[in-house]
Amino acid sequence: MRNLDWRKTAWIAGAVFTIWIIAGVILAGREPGGMPPGSTPIVLHGGRVTGNRISTRSWNFDYKTAQMTPDGTLATVEGVRDGVLYKKGKPYLRLSAEHVSINTQTFDFSAIGDVHVSVADPKDGIAKSFDTDFVQWNNGLKTLNLSHPTIVRTGDQVLKVASITVNFNTNDMHMGAISGSARVPEK
Repeated sequence: MRNLDWRKTAWIAGAVFTIWIIAGVILAGREPGGMPPGSTPIVLHGGRVTGNRISTRSWNFDYKTAQMTPDGTLATVEGVRDGVLYKKGKPYLRLSAEHVSINTQTFDFSAIGDVHVSVADPKDGIAKSFDTDFVQWNNGLKTLNLSHPTIVRTGDQVLKVASITVNFNTNDMHMGAISGSARVPEK
């Protein structure tokens, strides 16, 4: 049997251990290969998304594409063509928008881009609509907030309004600064 040189063996083992530690530190900063299961967003093409409040329908959107976070709590919807906001279960306002972000837990949403909102079935028979670039819906309070400048069309009359808030629970509508003129309809 040969006599082992323990000193030489210790140096070799120490060098291998040091290389192993250095390689581990270098590789630790790298991203793992691929995404972990359940972390990829869910993408849908063409369909309808609906929000309810308790047992009453609150709103629904027909869309081009939609993407949900892996946990399903947030959704972004592109190309909303026929959105409907309901009041007491009946269509009240129609909405189209380029982009809508939805909290699927609270059913609150915001719409940005070219946003068009119109009264679904006006009782007086006069078409009413709002055009803006930002809309927020608070489902719990049943409040629609148009906080950016908005073009309001009622029949053939056009007004520019700084902001509008509509409360569906109380039927209140508050408008910010108004520019333009309107005629009172003759009876």
